[in-house]
Amino acid sequence: MDTMELIGIVSRWAHLIFALTWVGLLYYFNFIQGSYFKSASPEALADAKAKLAPEALWWFRWAAMFTFITGLILLVGVVKLGVLNSYIIMGSTLGTIMFLNVWLIIWPNQKIALGMIEGDGPAAAAKALLASRTNTLFSGPMAFGMLAGPHFSGSSNSYGTTIGSSLYIVLAIIALLELNAIMGKQGPMTTVKGVIHSSIGLTVVLVAILEVL
Repeated sequence: MDTMELIGIVSRWAHLIFALTWVGLLYYFNFIQGSYFKSASPEALADAKAKLAPEALWWFRWAAMFTFITGLILLVGVVKLGVLNSYIIMGSTLGTIMFLNVWLIIWPNQKIALGMIEGDGPAAAAKALLASRTNTLFSGPMAFGMLAGPHFSGSSNSYGTTIGSSLYIVLAIIALLELNAIMGKQGPMTTVKGVIHSSIGLTVVLVAILEVL
């Protein structure tokens, strides 16, 4: 095993570990903590906001950071090998947007919502929630794109479909959904069931566009 192969294997391993931590915490925040905060007693809620949430958010944002960094290393390798395709671009685009949402929207607004810094708590909480819901929405097609890139069986080669015009449609849909995350509404993502169904549906739609158009 040469040095480049070792770097590739270690990067894939680290990328997986960091991504599991990041997405696991994303699902925890959306599927568990949110509902608990609504039903917790005032004392328990205050304690969770003061101790549990800040620590969980520390692991959350730094797992996102290192998932992004290791992903960049892997993406550089893919480009050098000449095996970049629509699925990898879709997955890496979604992952990058999710990373930016964590650091530029979720974390700054959560600091206000948790009372760590001054600001409009309810408004900040709503912004953080919408971005977090959007990241949950994106997680389904993001994971599919990462897995399908090198393995999708519908392709004539082992690296999925080539880059085609359908990718631009996919990227446009992603951009519109992210615009909604910045200034829009939750829509069907107001409930856990709604965001899960929306993520599955978005995955089906984006894959169908890449395969059919």
